[in-house]
Amino acid sequence: MKQFSFFILFLLLLMGCSKKKVDLIIYNGKIYTVNEKFDLAEAMAIQDGKIVGVGTNSDIRSEFKANEEVDVHGKAVYPGFIDAHAHFFGYGQSLQAADLKETTSWDEVVLHLTEFAKTHPDGWLIGRGWDQNDWADKRFPTKEKLDQLFPDRPVFLERIDGHAALVNQKALDEAAISKSFALTGGDIVEKNGKLTGLLIDNAVGLVQNKIPSPNEKQAEKIFLDAEKNCFAVGLTTIDDCGLDFEAVDFIEKLQAQKTLKMRLYVMLSDTEKNFDYLFKRGAIKTDRLNVRAFKVYADGALGSRGACLLHPYSDMPQKSGFLLSEVKHFEEVAKKINDHNFQMCTHAIGDSANRTILKIYNQVLGAKNDKRWRIEHAQVVAPADFKLFGKSSIIPSVQPTHATSDMYWAEDRLGPQRVKGAYAYKQLMNENGWIPLGTDFPVEQINPMFTFFAATARKDAKDYPAGGYQMENALTAEQALRGMTIWAAKANFEEKEKGSIEIGKFADFIVLENDIMKATSAQILNNKVLKTYVNGEKVYEHK
Repeated sequence: MKQFSFFILFLLLLMGCSKKKVDLIIYNGKIYTVNEKFDLAEAMAIQDGKIVGVGTNSDIRSEFKANEEVDVHGKAVYPGFIDAHAHFFGYGQSLQAADLKETTSWDEVVLHLTEFAKTHPDGWLIGRGWDQNDWADKRFPTKEKLDQLFPDRPVFLERIDGHAALVNQKALDEAAISKSFALTGGDIVEKNGKLTGLLIDNAVGLVQNKIPSPNEKQAEKIFLDAEKNCFAVGLTTIDDCGLDFEAVDFIEKLQAQKTLKMRLYVMLSDTEKNFDYLFKRGAIKTDRLNVRAFKVYADGALGSRGACLLHPYSDMPQKSGFLLSEVKHFEEVAKKINDHNFQMCTHAIGDSANRTILKIYNQVLGAKNDKRWRIEHAQVVAPADFKLFGKSSIIPSVQPTHATSDMYWAEDRLGPQRVKGAYAYKQLMNENGWIPLGTDFPVEQINPMFTFFAATARKDAKDYPAGGYQMENALTAEQALRGMTIWAAKANFEEKEKGSIEIGKFADFIVLENDIMKATSAQILNNKVLKTYVNGEKVYEHK
């Protein structure tokens, strides 16, 4: 009997020794793999930052032996969320500025700014996030109060969409702007022959370019503050839409030092210096950095009436918006990007801007292809133009919370018929069978839960409206989750390395308090990320 017991013990030890050694096992979970079949699993094994096994608890724990095992107690596990359109560095900068979001009046903006100035007494006074559409008086503000309060300090207050800004006289003086003048794709707004301080689209840069760039210490803080908040909401990859090559060089430095752990897909801004840089260097691809795309701006935003429309604004018949560059520029840039085999990603809001860019894309690309050129926002599309997305495999990269932020006033801008072609995510998805989702933060909040809720329920964070907004264009829960994971990865040419929980892919995943695929509105909106992992490393845990 003793011999038999010893033999059994020997077999058990032998079996234990034959198990494959890994770094980490996650078990007892409801794992949404988001693979092709949308399979569920219970456990996974991770080695050297990659997933090496996915299956049942018994299968994984019998095949693998880990240095660390984590019981997630039945919680839902998802691939790390990917924000397909955001401004990571810009969000980090906004954390260093006065927060003017959700203000209810111009007086409240001034109050916030005055308090902020007390603790930030030096240099330019910068604020971000005001939206006159949220105020009882929806007229654009003017600079008189800023001039009174800050006569000797330049003030720059960026509108929520980044396509307009209000500045004071000192800031105008810094930019040597003494009167309005004509410029392509922008307005320096005057009233009764006097500057109001309001700048629209390309006019914004005339002053913004005078603001001193952050030094290395400040830039590092900007990136790391942004990363910390993004990990806390389950983001593991972010598309940063529109940086200069100097920022890319600094990102590489931080990532090489293992200081910055966020995976970034960077689109370089449409400037000659950025084209020269990337054309000479070639596409940049590491495990955490991918630079192969250029961000181009076709028009402005709907909220500031800079979006380029085919017909005048319903609430301002003398305006139709404008393109930010001549059509020839977009044609030349498209040819140049195509000749060098890079990706073109163009901001287009209005139906005229979308038509212009879609036609250029179709001319350059021809028919179906795998170039994955993108239109960022694709916000208002004329009925006849939807087919142009599918015809040349053009990706509509959309932000569901734009619909639920703008729904309060979008029909005022567009009228009851034209608004039906706005925020039409289901119709856009049907063109190619898939659609990447993002937020455009800091224009919107960074929380992917709001993206999922806006995409599926077509409601905002207040759970409004009761029946959902234009529900014919709602996505299913599975479509929304794919849009935040595998389809977002596909838009970045990264679907073979991330976006789902499958063997061979990066171990980027999150554990949520509530299963969003089965949750109520309140459970989704108030959901918490319990853990975030990047490359198998826990980078965030809810306390």
